[in-house]
This record gives sequence, structure tokens and C-alpha cells, in this order.
Amino acid sequence: MYKIIACDLDETLLGSDRTIPERNIRAIRKARDMGLRFVPATGRGYHSVAPTLKDLDLFQKEKEYVISYNGGAITENKDWRLLHFQGISFDLAQELYKRGRNYDVAIHIYTREMMYLYNAEPEDARSLSARMKVMEISGDNIDFLKGTDIVKALYMNTDYEYLRRIEEDYNDLAPQMDVSYSSNRFIEFNHTGVNKGTGLMSLAGMLGVKTEETIAIGDNFNDLSMIKAAGLGVGVANSIEGIKKDCDYITKASNDEGAVAEVIEKFIL
Repeated sequence: MYKIIACDLDETLLGSDRTIPERNIRAIRKARDMGLRFVPATGRGYHSVAPTLKDLDLFQKEKEYVISYNGGAITENKDWRLLHFQGISFDLAQELYKRGRNYDVAIHIYTREMMYLYNAEPEDARSLSARMKVMEISGDNIDFLKGTDIVKALYMNTDYEYLRRIEEDYNDLAPQMDVSYSSNRFIEFNHTGVNKGTGLMSLAGMLGVKTEETIAIGDNFNDLSMIKAAGLGVGVANSIEGIKKDCDYITKASNDEGAVAEVIEKFIL
């Protein structure tokens, strides 16, 4: 019997309008009534997940969890109790920031509580500010963050191939970081070995849950590590083609049609 579902949010659990389809809400409620844990697994910070947790009746609940920052943090929902944290070094963050200023990208630098934003469009800055605390910066370094825990960094550009070329330029940094892609516009930089897959396995270990008792659901490359790690790895119908071959199951429903509910109905209920 499955005991944990780790689920991506954007383009997976959430519809295009950023809300959870009612079909998903009903199915998740039934699965939880059977004792299964539903764990959001996101690249976002844990504070930004609060509206989703409220919609699922998971907000401020003990023994319910969130995997955030692509596995950089694991928190218990009650008071955001931090169970695991693995960030990037200041030197790596500084290097990513300085090099990133030479490319046509917006740069996000994440600490536990704040996002520092460089070169973002005003509309993007407003959208991000609705999710978490954001400070726009413009200097040529991030020396002011020295001594602060930095979780991850990312670049944003809607040209996916352009982002792939940036990764090729960063081969010398590769040993220091785990690189992933999300939402077809982000290249994300975590600490080496930090990803949603290791986050899911860490949480399963804390809870005494076997690998074969886990399900992971996602749509993009930053979900692939947990899709491969889980007992059952699922891609939603709107997943990018590059991950589908590694999924055990592809839903017929898209994120707008209740893909997560389809998984629960088929494999749990």
C-alpha cells in the first residue's frame, strides 16, 4: 500500500489558473482519510505554499510535510518546523550572480525567508511578491548576503535552448551543484545531490516509509529525480516530452483536468 504521494505544484497539482481543480481536492481528501500523506514537492519556498496547504486542509497541521526549494528544505507544516536544510555556499551563489549578469536572464537568489531579484520584468516581480518576500537588487555583487543561509539560485528566460547553452558554459561549476529545469523558463541551481528525489527519500526515511510505498507526480525536469526515485513515478498528460520515457505511468488527464485525482483514483482508491 502506498503511504506518501509527493506532488509537484505548478503545472501538476495546480491548474493553469493557479488553483487546485475540485476533482483533485476531493480525491486527496479521500486518500488522506485512508491514512496516506500528501506532500507538496516544489521548487518554491515553503512559505509560498501556504495558500495550497489551506485549500487542502494541511496548513499548520502536525505530521504533515512540504518538500521545498527542490529538496533544499523539508518542513513540518505546523509552524514551518525545519527538519532538513541543505543550501548552496555563498561563494557559489556569488559566482552564479556575477556570471548571470552577463546573460539575458532574471536572477533569483533564495534565502530561507527572502528572494533577491535581479533584472526582472515589473509584472514578474509583482507576481513573485504575491508568493513570498521579494527584494529587488541591482548591484554587481551579493556581498550583503555573506553569512546568510542561501538555499538556491535560478535564472529565468523563456528560451529553453538559451538556458541549456548557459548550463554548458558552467561546466567548471558542475561539481558544486545540481542543475534542473522547471516551468519551461527556469534553470535552477541547488547544492550537489540536492533535488526532489533525495528530498522524498529523506522524508520517507524519517517516517519509516519504504521506497516502494511512495508515489511521485510531476511534469518537468526538476521533478524527474523524484519520479525516478519513487515506487511509482507519474507524469501528468501535459508533462514535457523529455521526462515521459522515465515515468511508470502517464495520466490521461492534464493538470487542468485533475491529473492528480486520476492517480489517486487508479492506484489508491
